[in-house]
Amino acid sequence: MTLPDTAANPAGADRTFQVDLRGLVDLLSHHLYSSPRVYLRELMQNAVDALTARHALEPAAPADAFGVRLYADGSVVRVEDDGVGLTEADVHTFLATIGRSSKRAEQIADQRADFIGQFGIGLLSCFLVADEIHVLSRSARTPDTPTVEWRGRGDGSYTVRTLPAAARPRPGTTITLTPRADAGEWTRPAQVHALARHFGSLLRHPVTFDDGEGGAHGTAVSVNPEPAPWTRTYPTPGARSRALAAYGEEVFGFTPLDTIELDLPAVGLKGIACVLPETVPAGRRHGHRVHVKGMLLSEQAEEILPEWAFFVRCVVDAESLRPTASRESLYEDDTLAAVRDALAERLRAWIARAAASDPDLLHRFLQAHHLAVKSLAVHDDEILRMLLPWLPFETTDGHTTLDEFARTHRTVLVTSSVEEFRQVAAIASAAGLGVVNGGYTYDRELVHRLPEIRPEATVADLDPETLTAHLDPVDRETELAAAAYLAQARDALAVFDCDVALRTFQPASAPALLVDSREARHERTRSQLAREQEGGLWGDILGALRQEAPKAQLILNQLNPLVRTAVTIEEPELARTSAEALYGQAAMLSRRPLRPAESSLINRSFLDLLAHALRKDS
Repeated sequence: MTLPDTAANPAGADRTFQVDLRGLVDLLSHHLYSSPRVYLRELMQNAVDALTARHALEPAAPADAFGVRLYADGSVVRVEDDGVGLTEADVHTFLATIGRSSKRAEQIADQRADFIGQFGIGLLSCFLVADEIHVLSRSARTPDTPTVEWRGRGDGSYTVRTLPAAARPRPGTTITLTPRADAGEWTRPAQVHALARHFGSLLRHPVTFDDGEGGAHGTAVSVNPEPAPWTRTYPTPGARSRALAAYGEEVFGFTPLDTIELDLPAVGLKGIACVLPETVPAGRRHGHRVHVKGMLLSEQAEEILPEWAFFVRCVVDAESLRPTASRESLYEDDTLAAVRDALAERLRAWIARAAASDPDLLHRFLQAHHLAVKSLAVHDDEILRMLLPWLPFETTDGHTTLDEFARTHRTVLVTSSVEEFRQVAAIASAAGLGVVNGGYTYDRELVHRLPEIRPEATVADLDPETLTAHLDPVDRETELAAAAYLAQARDALAVFDCDVALRTFQPASAPALLVDSREARHERTRSQLAREQEGGLWGDILGALRQEAPKAQLILNQLNPLVRTAVTIEEPELARTSAEALYGQAAMLSRRPLRPAESSLINRSFLDLLAHALRKDS
């Protein structure tokens, strides 16, 4: 920015900002636009808006009477349209004033929704690839109007002159760029054609491209030869479904599990949602392709759908969605929020139809996307009632649906973590208990809602007391014979706040079960901290929270041959070592993270047992 001359602007007088155009273009390239390639989209967008205004001026003209023609031969890039054009006054008003809308603001302010662009900075994007912009335009509003030429340069200067009408025989505008040497990546003919297809394949006006290879008259090819697939007619519903699926595969690169038609007349939105055929990580949101009036706005419009809808990718064309200044994403407003809610309802309706009429499709869908449905069911009572019986869960009967599991187990027990389920699964199954792994995202909350669907079912959290109550006690003689060993074991494991008991349970191959909840471990850790900090302020705080710390319990299985041998050990040190080894093995089988002291115990007990065996052999 440069300061105006103070002699021409006395103190207190209004001053005008002097804009450094090169600095502004640099700002656009680094902070507004994602890539220089947007220059072609902006040129096409201006051309399409001009055609829209021309049709408003001549409503009786056929839809294909006016079009857009692109040309690129490596030395120039040219975009020509049959639109409404500009007068000399328009050129001075709009092309020479940065930031002002290039539409006839006063005359068509009430028609803004008819135009794609809402900002007057689009033409500046051409300076990302060229140092000069040449515009020839002739207005369709005034008969026999002359042609106006405007040349804008990257240093901020421009010239305007009037030419004879014959310089452009028909109304419309031609914009010509002479690319810089460093812009060849974006301006070579093949790339211009590819960008035109990318941005304009769904435009409603005819757009052609010519690379100059066909001689003086050229050989133009259509950029958008066919309308959007959802606007076409098909002989049968099956043919329509196949065509939409083929389009989804062409756009996204995968064969959809199914396609969902999207139609919101209130905002002029049409399109499809393609159901992904494979599982995706929870919360991983995909970008969706959003076109506004046929022009591609964004390939990464996450905001068009709610977070739980990560099992689909959408391509839509809308009339009333509002783009941001860069025209590469959507403006978050009430309209977008309403569209998001309406599209979410369409996805729910598709799930409902699959559940009601296509069990095979529903099964394949849930196999791939049960986590997405679970996340939806947590907050959507209708989906909960509809699909909870169908959703798979990890249980002591294997991976099965809650509906099947509840038929076998009237009382359904659910763990609070994956490690607790793995710790008790085999033993609970042998004891006839029905336990569901509630450690995965959403599972515990959903299992507790099972009685809403099956009132006869009872759901409760699994706690250590419930499990140990189903383990059979040993007879009194066996208990008395093992008393000395159990005392040695309790003393050895006291450092872990762990009690030791002797029971019988299946499977007999399991020597021991470590029953310990996450809450109990947290409480013991807090009690230990309170003891270590006793006397200080932090110790007083922890002491006030202190409860009787619940103990873990190592339950030895009398049916296991190793345990029956261990409880007869009379040598104190060997008894302690065997108890430590049984604790370590049970801790590892629980698959929870081992504490450093437990890892040390496992190593020490293994080495001690090995040393004992070697001494015995010698």
